[in-house]
Amino acid sequence: MSQNKSIKRIGVLTSGGDAPGMNAAIRAVVRSAVFHGIEVVGVFKGYEGLIEGDFKKLHVRSVAKILARGGTILKSARCLDFFEPAGRTKAAEKIAQAGLDALIVIGGNGTFRGADKLASEHGIQIIGLPGTIDNDLSGTDSTIGYDTATNTVVEAVDKIRDTASSHNRLFFVEVMGRDSGFIAIRTAIATGAIAVMTPEAQMEIEELIEILDKGAKSQKASSIVIVAEGEKHGGAVEIARLVEAQYKQYETRVTVLGHIQRGGEPSCFDRVLASRLGLAAVEGLIAGQGGSMAGIVNRQVVYTPFSEALSSKSPSLDENLRVAQILSI
Repeated sequence: MSQNKSIKRIGVLTSGGDAPGMNAAIRAVVRSAVFHGIEVVGVFKGYEGLIEGDFKKLHVRSVAKILARGGTILKSARCLDFFEPAGRTKAAEKIAQAGLDALIVIGGNGTFRGADKLASEHGIQIIGLPGTIDNDLSGTDSTIGYDTATNTVVEAVDKIRDTASSHNRLFFVEVMGRDSGFIAIRTAIATGAIAVMTPEAQMEIEELIEILDKGAKSQKASSIVIVAEGEKHGGAVEIARLVEAQYKQYETRVTVLGHIQRGGEPSCFDRVLASRLGLAAVEGLIAGQGGSMAGIVNRQVVYTPFSEALSSKSPSLDENLRVAQILSI
């Protein structure tokens, strides 16, 4: 697209589940925009705030000292009204009333689906930033928050292993990721889990028991199984119940890590990633790259249309799954 010199005022919002590094992205958007002579308006509570007109002008000092903070200073919410055309029309009206020339949205799948519809229905220039711990968006090697979330899981599992080894226990640790196994597989490799169960792998209980049997025969003192929350059997609690009915080698325990994976200070990696992408979003709008997500692939900034960003990224899990399986013996 040709360069768009009409971008004078932009809005920025965070939507969906929060992710460590969202604040770093907001900071980067604001400071990059100011650098380029563009005004920035913060939209509070995601698409809900967009519909309600919950706006506030942001400046360089508005985003001071937030680089290291988890969560999002703009707050986030899931907005059912935005799923309907009438809700998106109202949002477009608020955007026009506020004099916004473009919008930057930070979030995941649901956020981008809404952005894609808003852009196509009302001709609004929008760039998305991949802010989700799930890492399930195509067009970027890593999403903002993924690195921090996996580090949080690894720290927790390392501590759980101390107890598992002391008591000869079998631990099932459930991690987030919704319908994606990226967190599960990466942390399974990093923690030496005996097995990992993900929506993509579709492992049967009989297969898991066979793996546990092999571990017992090789004198494993303890075992940890990482379970993605979207796994087909219904999560770690149900899998533990099914295994206990057939397998008595270990005393079994379940830990559901839950929302601790979303919180905390973002890692160095996520702070830098969010900072680079915040700048890329602003400069992408100036360059006429609306209707896309800014990501980093092979260390280079790329812009991927929303429809492609939302396509499946799961084939990239295959090699990591192979690594996890080979090294878990």
